[in-house]
Amino acid sequence: MRINYNASAVVTNKTLNRNDALMSESMQRLSSGLKINHAKDNPAGLAIANRMNAQISGLGVGGRNTNDGISVVETADGALSEVTSILQRMTELSVKAGNATLTDDDREMIQTEIEQLQKEITRIAKDTEFNGQPLLDGSFDLKGYSSDPEHTKVDYYTEDVDPGKYTISNTAALYNADGAISAADIMSSLGGADSGFPEVSTLSANARQISDADGNHVKTEVTIKGAGGFELRLDLDASSAANVELDITGIGAMKIQTGANEGNEIAIQIRKISLSNMGIPDDEDDPERMDVTTQDGAERAIEAVKGALAYVNAVRSKLGAYQNRLEHNSASVAVSEENMTASYSRIMDVDMAEEMTTYTTHQVLTQAGISMLAQANERPQQVLQLLQ
Repeated sequence: MRINYNASAVVTNKTLNRNDALMSESMQRLSSGLKINHAKDNPAGLAIANRMNAQISGLGVGGRNTNDGISVVETADGALSEVTSILQRMTELSVKAGNATLTDDDREMIQTEIEQLQKEITRIAKDTEFNGQPLLDGSFDLKGYSSDPEHTKVDYYTEDVDPGKYTISNTAALYNADGAISAADIMSSLGGADSGFPEVSTLSANARQISDADGNHVKTEVTIKGAGGFELRLDLDASSAANVELDITGIGAMKIQTGANEGNEIAIQIRKISLSNMGIPDDEDDPERMDVTTQDGAERAIEAVKGALAYVNAVRSKLGAYQNRLEHNSASVAVSEENMTASYSRIMDVDMAEEMTTYTTHQVLTQAGISMLAQANERPQQVLQLLQ
């Protein structure tokens, strides 16, 4: 027996310290509910869990963003539903004005109401906002620019038009003596193979002449359509000296960030709502403006309102498609968030039943170690019996 070095106590103390440390770790897991409390617990698992946690947070915000996008679409569509009602009322008035039983005074009163309804459409387009941002004034329509904005302007294009550079020949040779332009001339002005346009054989064009009250040509609205939803509308108001380059940016729509990663977005394009865009000139000097004070004018008004309704219906149809897409995206994001949260939980959360079993084991071993250490410390005292 030796008294200077109590080997039994050293061995017992080492085992006791190890079991006590394991019991402390188990207590920390039970109190925090987490399997990984420090990087040393599971370095790879911690890295994976942190990335997942960032994704979960991003998906939650993306879901809220998507709901905001749905609210934007509902706000715009609600305003357009009222515009539709106004146009339907204008149709009734135009049909009524076309009846030969009415006097000129009767038609003047109808014209007064039509003018007020036109002003209301303009007001709705101006004042419809979401979070202080106007929705129907073209702020969220796709943007396009021209190298000669004085003579050529990009009015509108669909999201099916690929962003890039396009060339059109808006030259003097394109115009007739009266300043008008034909669809056939437009087709011959697209600039050839390097113009950026699809093959001419796949395109069609429409040219609408705009004149002032004196019959003088003011500008031409040109609509170029092609396969796959390609549609580009230009305003040509005079001839320029050379080919005009169009910069189709593909940007300008309201982008809704619907997910946690870059590129997880849905762009909402809202076309500009105005009387002129709907084909109802609001200029009193424009001979094509709605004027139901005559039977002929009433017949033209019926056709004009029909075109305006088609325009508004097309805008509302697109908004409805966006809303359906956003609602499906919201449901998809919710499912992804749920599944990712479950995956995160499997990595980070402790199994309480299993950990409690481990804790009880270490607790018993610690208590046993304390008892054995006490007995090991008493062994050197037994040497005194040999000295008696």
